[in-house]
Amino acid sequence: MTDAAMMKAVIFRRYGPPQRLSLQEVPVPRPAPGEILVRVRATTVNRTDTATLRAHPFFARAMTGLLRPRMQTLGMDFAGIVDGLGDGVTAFQSGDRVFGLLPERFGAHAEYLCLPADGALAHIPGDLRFDEAVVGEGAWYASSTTGLLSEGQRCLIYGASGAIGTAAVQLAKSRGAEVTAVVGMRHLDLAKRLGADRIINYEDEGFTSIAETFDLVFDAVGKISWFTCRRLLNQNGIFAATDLGPYWSNILLGIWFGITGSRRVRVPYPENAPEFVRYLAELMAEGRFRGVFDSSYPLEDIVEAFRFVETGQKTGIVVINVQ
Repeated sequence: MTDAAMMKAVIFRRYGPPQRLSLQEVPVPRPAPGEILVRVRATTVNRTDTATLRAHPFFARAMTGLLRPRMQTLGMDFAGIVDGLGDGVTAFQSGDRVFGLLPERFGAHAEYLCLPADGALAHIPGDLRFDEAVVGEGAWYASSTTGLLSEGQRCLIYGASGAIGTAAVQLAKSRGAEVTAVVGMRHLDLAKRLGADRIINYEDEGFTSIAETFDLVFDAVGKISWFTCRRLLNQNGIFAATDLGPYWSNILLGIWFGITGSRRVRVPYPENAPEFVRYLAELMAEGRFRGVFDSSYPLEDIVEAFRFVETGQKTGIVVINVQ
């Protein structure tokens, strides 16, 4: 790789709508000691990307940059080929097929990226294609909630057709939980294929009126609240959500229940991405986890991909084919 080597990357320098994104030529990064250089073959556009682009919610700017974004390239999920090694790297070799997450630095919406060799990445299991291996972001967020489950417990997952919801069904089943999935009519077969024990079509049946209680109710799309679901919770049941909820009710109730010590409402944030990616690779190798994919776009059409994700109508993962 010469000093003049250039690559394509999707750049944004101001918060706002997808039109703020532009495909530009920038220098190929060089791996520092302990890092690897990955030639990206596939990435995704997800809710984390769209929210970061628009700096939503506003207080997220404390982490991403108050007036302008600190990072210039989004993209948390990646799959590709190791193309270079920094000094001291022994766990990977050039040519290895890898996938993983960039939960802090982002940067996968580009032809190359660097990350620590001990970071959130693993070898792609078996003969999975690159566009089948970009499964980490939704699964990582789901894991922060499904990790609350023990074998034999019962959970209800609302919105079990998105990237987080489809991952949550599979991760909950891998922990030995009994899963009730709430989806629309067109996703009934999908929920069945993912292993849900019971499926509720919210278009025909009011799921909040069922005569059952659960150890965990998980809103995987950020559209309901504890007030809606509290009668579904057993004595020690937990309501968890991926978003702030209506009128920020989830975060406010989470703070209140935290103060009281009951922890009945949580908006959990996932931790230890490196360990989780390695665990996810094991599940994939065993055939116990698979990605659910909606559509794919070339890197040149990433603005359209962002617009589609913002409609909230995607099923599973939206893939960007980089090379």
